[in-house]
Amino acid sequence: MSLSRLRWRARRGTRELDALLGGWLDERYGKADPATREAFDELLDTQDPDLWDWIMGHAQAPRADWQAIIDDIRTRHRL
Repeated sequence: MSLSRLRWRARRGTRELDALLGGWLDERYGKADPATREAFDELLDTQDPDLWDWIMGHAQAPRADWQAIIDDIRTRHRL
């Protein structure tokens, strides 16, 4: 998937999620392995409330590869 399409999909209903997901896309996606890139694309299919709960640490993502991305986002932003 193209970066511009991913960037559009990373735009969410809140500025906070936009910044967190868009920041990961800008800073990590280019260096990520193909499996992680695919996981990020699939992660963007989830609903905003679930993403928010995972990023805020209120719940765990149902997939380990998604949780690895979430953990990276949380670490980068000290959440």
